[in-house]
Amino acid sequence: MRKPLIAGNWKMHGSLSQAKSLVDGIKQHAAQYADIDILVLPTFVHLYIVHELLKGTAIGLGAQNLYLGAQGAFTGEISAAMLADIGCRYVLIGHSERRTIFHEDVELTAAKFKAAIEARLIPILCIGETREEREQGETNNIIQKQLDPIIHSAGIDAFRHAVIAYEPVWAIGTGLTATPLQAQEAHAYIRQIIMKNNVDIAKTIRILYGGSMKAENAVSLLTQPDIDGGLIGGASLDAASFLKICAAASQEAAALKAH
Repeated sequence: MRKPLIAGNWKMHGSLSQAKSLVDGIKQHAAQYADIDILVLPTFVHLYIVHELLKGTAIGLGAQNLYLGAQGAFTGEISAAMLADIGCRYVLIGHSERRTIFHEDVELTAAKFKAAIEARLIPILCIGETREEREQGETNNIIQKQLDPIIHSAGIDAFRHAVIAYEPVWAIGTGLTATPLQAQEAHAYIRQIIMKNNVDIAKTIRILYGGSMKAENAVSLLTQPDIDGGLIGGASLDAASFLKICAAASQEAAALKAH
C-alpha cells in the first residue's frame, strides 16, 4: 500500500511570524495522522526557521526549487546540496509556475531532477496540461512529453526515490478543480507510463493531485485508486484547512488498511 503524502506548497507567501504561526498550528494536530506523510514547502528565506520548528516532529521539509551543481557563480540561486544541508528532504521540480512564468524547459527540468537525486533529495516532479491543451484533447500527449524526457535522462530507477504531482494548470489558482474522474484518468495514465518502464516502481510511486485540492473536495479526490495524496497550494496557508485535508488522507489510509 502506498502511504499518502500531503504536501503544502506555500509559494511566495508569508512573513516570519506567519510561518511560525502556521507551523505551530499544523504541529498541534499532525501527530494524530501518523499513517500519512505530511510535508511543508516554505519559501527559501523561511526554510531554516521552519526546519528548527519542525524538530522532534515527523513533518517533512521541502523546498520549492533548486539550481544545478553543488556551488558556483550563480547569484541568487540555491543548490540541492545546500537544501540537503539545511534539512530538506524534498524539492519541487518543474512546477507549472516555473515552466510558464520563468520559462523552464524540459531539458532544465530534467537536469534539476537529476541534481535532486544526486543530492539524495526526493524530487516531486510536477506535470500537467493547460486548459487549451485539455480542450484540444492533448492531456495525455502533454503528460507523456513532460514525463518521458525525465525518464530517459535520469533513468527509471531514479523514480524509486521520487514523487510525481499531476497539476492541471487550468485548475491552479483559478477556482476550477478537475473532477475526481478527470484526475483519476490522468493519474492512471501517468502510472501506465511508469509501468511500461518498470512495473514495480509503478506500483509503489506516489502520484499526488496538485490542482486546487481543498478540504471540500479532498475526500472525493483521495478515494480515487491512483491518487496518493495532494500538493496543496492556497489551502496549505491555513493550518485548519490543511489539517482537514490531512484528516481526509488519514481516513482513506485507514480504510485501505481495513480492506
